[in-house]
Amino acid sequence: MKPILIIGLLTLALLFSGVTNTSFKTSFTEKEILTQLDLAFKGIPSEYYPAGKKDDIKYNFFFDLEHGYFATAGNRIHLYADASRWAIVFEKNGYANRGGDAEIELDYIGNCINYPIDKYPERNYITNASRIILITGEEYERIQNKSGSEMEQFELVDPNANYVIVRGHKVKIEHIEKKYTHFGIKPRAFDNPKRLINFEGLVRYLSETHPLIMNATEDDIKAHLPSDLPEISIIDKFHFESVYQKHILPSNQETYQLIAKVLVTGNPGFWKPKNKPNNHWSNWESGNL
Repeated sequence: MKPILIIGLLTLALLFSGVTNTSFKTSFTEKEILTQLDLAFKGIPSEYYPAGKKDDIKYNFFFDLEHGYFATAGNRIHLYADASRWAIVFEKNGYANRGGDAEIELDYIGNCINYPIDKYPERNYITNASRIILITGEEYERIQNKSGSEMEQFELVDPNANYVIVRGHKVKIEHIEKKYTHFGIKPRAFDNPKRLINFEGLVRYLSETHPLIMNATEDDIKAHLPSDLPEISIIDKFHFESVYQKHILPSNQETYQLIAKVLVTGNPGFWKPKNKPNNHWSNWESGNL
């Protein structure tokens, strides 16, 4: 191939390489996105919620890696947008210690959310969150340790249990401690003389070793989004600030400022954080209540 032709092809490639990400002008702004994030942070439903009835109750949840009733494992942020619509979907999986199951929690923020509604005769409950069961309470009961004291059985995995069902998938249970400590997962320190793996540790190990089973699918995520809304980016490493520091609003954090810019431009190339990622579960205490 002649040098002139090669140069011409390279030039065309450079010209068109970013067209998909930067070709549309949006009717929404970075300020609007950050405002919606701040509202969710404060638990205040936005104007995009359905009007509902007088007695309806509306919940607007924000991403929380430290929840006392949820031992966090994996987590990601999904970004969707086109010229007029945008959505942020926060995803985390882990062990819900009050519900007694392992699940995925999805929190939706945007201007095109099909909000989940639980309907009852006296009122409806409207929320921006949905959950997907990974390991049922019944399955945990099946694999729970059956010997020793009551506390030696509580939320510990039977050393003879060789598999667990995760969303219909039969997954081998590892019992070798080194395989868990490799990921920073340690046996429960109290009432655990046999150093058995506990329920939350199992979820964290599976999240590290079987992410395709443990993570939400595209169908899961888009269950409450327009089916034709394009995906812009998936962010699996980011800097997180505790939601219990109420004086640090999302609008003042680099992570969410960059997310807003990516959504408004449609260009994931604007995701260039200076803050080091710290969203791994090992950096946050959760599921401790």
